[in-house]
Amino acid sequence: MRLTRRNLLRSAAALGAVAAFPTASRAENVFDMFARNQVLKNTDRSGNTTAALSTLETNEPILSIDTANNLQAAIAQYQPFVAAGGWAQLPKEVYGLILGNSRQAVIDLKRRLMSSGDLPPDKNGNDLFDGDLDKAVRTFQARHGLRVTGKIDEPTFYALQVPAESRLNQLQLNLARVQNIASSLSDSYVVVNIPAATIEVIEGGVVSQRHIAIVGRIDRPTPILKSKITQINFNPFWHVPKSIIEKDLIREMTEDPGYLAKFHIRAYNGKGKEVQPTDIDWTTKDALNYSFTQDPGAENSMGHVKINFPSPDDVYLHDTPAKDLFAEDARFDSSGCIRVQDVDQLVAWLLTPNGGWDLDAVHAAFDNNERLDVAVKKPAPLHSTYITAWANRQGTVSFRDDVYQYDAQGKTTFDTV
Repeated sequence: MRLTRRNLLRSAAALGAVAAFPTASRAENVFDMFARNQVLKNTDRSGNTTAALSTLETNEPILSIDTANNLQAAIAQYQPFVAAGGWAQLPKEVYGLILGNSRQAVIDLKRRLMSSGDLPPDKNGNDLFDGDLDKAVRTFQARHGLRVTGKIDEPTFYALQVPAESRLNQLQLNLARVQNIASSLSDSYVVVNIPAATIEVIEGGVVSQRHIAIVGRIDRPTPILKSKITQINFNPFWHVPKSIIEKDLIREMTEDPGYLAKFHIRAYNGKGKEVQPTDIDWTTKDALNYSFTQDPGAENSMGHVKINFPSPDDVYLHDTPAKDLFAEDARFDSSGCIRVQDVDQLVAWLLTPNGGWDLDAVHAAFDNNERLDVAVKKPAPLHSTYITAWANRQGTVSFRDDVYQYDAQGKTTFDTV
């Protein structure tokens, strides 16, 4: 929702505009094949995507004092709108709509996007999915962290069905979360926002770097914590956690006995002596009596670098060889640790106080595949957070799914180290 929409600031007027939207039948609104073809031909889909994404372009952090102020402004907008009835639920016929479609469900979609401020009010609207609606859908998708396609796909349809009252509740919960942390923030810090699966580097109150991340899956959540980044491990060994041995490695070896060899993973007994995979009974839990270590290299699960910080759950930031996962919408695929896209840039920033560590030096360390541990001379504060709604000064409110159900539980405070 755009805070700058005067219609939404005046909720009663907004609802009036939506109510006035035409409900004319097809007999009253005839768009022939020529009109639809013109829409398909003349709509700049790429330009609409650019315009949608531009509503998010800001150097404001997700977690800061300014975030709290912006959330308060969004709440002030939503409260009267929700009190006046919010927006209506959409019929199932809206699912699958795309540019050029012409049917009654398009009118329902236009009403919904007018209500949330993604589409300007238009009393002379019609039932054609036109260029303006395409832009509005893409703006909605961008605000909700969805793939920007212009099509009402399944994730978009379900996001559209979330009631305005629920969105207001999200804003209120996240204001409390931000306020609980904001006063303790330093001048420079790193934020992992789990619901958005993103990382921000903040310097002097503004974002200097943003990274796409992959965080913990629902059954293996990334913990909420406050810590400091203290060490960089270049080309690390990966010591497979017991939880992954039990939940993943045994299954992989049962399905493919060559799995350990394929991914350069060595097995050791309790005395630290290397053993062969055939020495282990993979049909039982016998593997839990052994330790497993993956050699450095291209197949290493941590990629070329591991970023360490004190954590009771032994989680960390790291590179990954599976970089295609960063293109996914729902990036909840790890066992609790956080994979970082363009991790080289983050490492170079963390090692700036050390001197001699620019981006070229980081790349050289990656390329030589040699083990190297570097202490961070100025440990950077790290906040792993759970923010499902935030706003910026441009007037754009963003929402994300409540992946770990902390919103559903009403949690605003978390135990942190």
